[in-house]
Amino acid sequence: MARPGQRRSGGAGTDLGAQRRRTPRRAEQGIIPVLTEVAREVDSAVQRPPTRPAVRTKFQVVALLVREERARVMADGRPTGSGRAKQLKQLDGVAMLLARTAARDTSLLKLLAEDARVSDAARAFKVTVMRAGGLEPPEEPAPAAPAAPVPGAESQVVPRSVVSRQLANPFLAPDYEAAAERIATRARRLAGWELLEPLFSSFERAATGAPACMPLPEARSVSVPPGRELMPHQAQVVAATAGGHRTFLLADEPGLGKTAQALLAARAADAYPLLVVVPNVVKTNWANEVRLWTPSRRSTVVHGDGDQVDGFADIVIVNYELLDRHVGWLGDLGFRGMVVDEAHFIKNKTSQRSQHVLALSERIRARTARPLLMALTGTPLINDIEDFRAIWQFLGWIDDAVPLGALATALEKTGLTPADPGFYTAARASVIHMGIVRRRKVDVVADIPARRVADLPVELDGAAGHSIRAAEAALARRLVARYRSALQVRRVGGVVDGIDHDLARRVAAAELKESSSQTGGENVFTMVRRIGQAKAGLAADYAAQLARNVGKVVFFAKHVDVMDQAEQTFTDRGIRYASIRGDQTPKVREKNIAAFVNDPDVSIAVCSLTAAGVGLNLQVASNLVLAELSWTHAEQTQAIDRIHRIGQTEPVTAWRIIAAQTIDTKIAKLIDSKSGLAARALDGAHDKDISPSTTVQLEALLGLLTDALTTDGVG
Repeated sequence: MARPGQRRSGGAGTDLGAQRRRTPRRAEQGIIPVLTEVAREVDSAVQRPPTRPAVRTKFQVVALLVREERARVMADGRPTGSGRAKQLKQLDGVAMLLARTAARDTSLLKLLAEDARVSDAARAFKVTVMRAGGLEPPEEPAPAAPAAPVPGAESQVVPRSVVSRQLANPFLAPDYEAAAERIATRARRLAGWELLEPLFSSFERAATGAPACMPLPEARSVSVPPGRELMPHQAQVVAATAGGHRTFLLADEPGLGKTAQALLAARAADAYPLLVVVPNVVKTNWANEVRLWTPSRRSTVVHGDGDQVDGFADIVIVNYELLDRHVGWLGDLGFRGMVVDEAHFIKNKTSQRSQHVLALSERIRARTARPLLMALTGTPLINDIEDFRAIWQFLGWIDDAVPLGALATALEKTGLTPADPGFYTAARASVIHMGIVRRRKVDVVADIPARRVADLPVELDGAAGHSIRAAEAALARRLVARYRSALQVRRVGGVVDGIDHDLARRVAAAELKESSSQTGGENVFTMVRRIGQAKAGLAADYAAQLARNVGKVVFFAKHVDVMDQAEQTFTDRGIRYASIRGDQTPKVREKNIAAFVNDPDVSIAVCSLTAAGVGLNLQVASNLVLAELSWTHAEQTQAIDRIHRIGQTEPVTAWRIIAAQTIDTKIAKLIDSKSGLAARALDGAHDKDISPSTTVQLEALLGLLTDALTTDGVG
């Protein structure tokens, strides 16, 4: 085998190789030009934040290869002194380019640490780059046989608080009922028959035209926290759980409250501790929903290596991308229930995240008799009926080869085989009775309001999130300093007990006035814009999920760069969109509107909040994403009214993306507080607490100041 850096010899196909070498190939130029090209691609991509995982992988691989190539050049005695100096100078140029890139996104520096983890994707890309540069990758040692078939069972990280929990309760009580249920019900009459393919095809051959939904009990009264209200269709699932049902493919359309149903079902089944696996964009929202629906239960969200994980929490929330780091301790914690949100993410059984989810489900079912298992997705089928396979396996209905347990028993009781004409109808009914629940908006239209705004809090991670929170803290300190300075100057009124709210308002007003005329520096306006830029990728990610679930979606943003980021995300995902902006000619604008309204393949309309917030009729969609917050409730309402119009046959949901733990949350609450102002003014209602002269900007700054003063112990 050729050593690294050595060209491979011809062998068979030498003549063809000679023909190809008539024009120089990139591999013949050596590895350094290839590294330079990839480094430039990375630098260009980092200038359009957020930095995607694939870009981070490329950055790390180029850095590793620069380091290795430098060591090889230094050790290789063949190049002349001038030749070696030239190569080292070229490598220094690549290193300088990487340094400039890392300065744009400092989180990339972690990938250069000696103990930085090199993923399988990075190893594969490294091989590709080496071969493109004419190097033969070293032969990888054969992997050792795994100690257990569970993928990722080795524990890469174990949070400290999880260790504390394990020490506090080192032995999980054995569940003999679970062990008994592990003995699968084997088909007797159906032995020898291939059953899985007929089960899948029964959903095509025996389809009735109505949504597939198990018989559900009548909605019963369910205890919910004050201010919460459970809709009848939601209460039915909770009632079924209370009645003993434990596996659900909850396939309600988005906007019908699957999260609340899952949390209240877990409470009804006492399925704690509960594991919740979700897409990254919604994991903060799940923690928020726990506080709203089951406030007596404590949740913890897994970030990074889990340094902040509460190992004693009742509900553990983790996103798919982190499972490879945490699957070990998650499998040992003793969960009595598991919820998988957007369960169509696991449809590809060969993917690592699917294998981790299935392995965790298997561990839970092995240890707990009748655990609560819920797969939540508005679109359980993406490409074909086979997409059911991984979800059914997660729920324990099937394994790789045969139906299991209750499903196998139900198929036996039909008295039919796949050769009988009635088998497919009976088989489909048997699977549905296992726990498929599907309701559409039009089916429960009486339950839900005609229009609602649903907040989706997201966590701003990485350098952008840290920078925004630091800027907000700096703004708060500036406001506090102004307040204290003004308080020292103004001694006329004597000592003020607590916060002088009149003075605080004056300080906030002065800051707002300066911010409005300020051309540079950090202020409330630039901060909100940066928050919008940081949210852009997450908002677009959620819009893409919605589009795959429900079809047409309208995406609103205030700034062009946020629209650009969103459109790039949709392009990367292969999702067709129509762009509606203020700088378009009337002809182009009408063409794009017509494409969204009439072309079934155009899933998303990307709209400017200011340019497209009025005068459009986009009622072909019933879901809308507000990627950036408006400064007025009226502007937000105008955007929602683009789809909530005469002729709209479905309830409308506006999904408002809010950056958690930032001024974004204050602005959202202030917008909501103004929601009744116009109606009260027009309807003649009187409310002495409403002050039409106040602005959201002023109130946001005032809230920032008073919160900081309260934290300092002034109030």
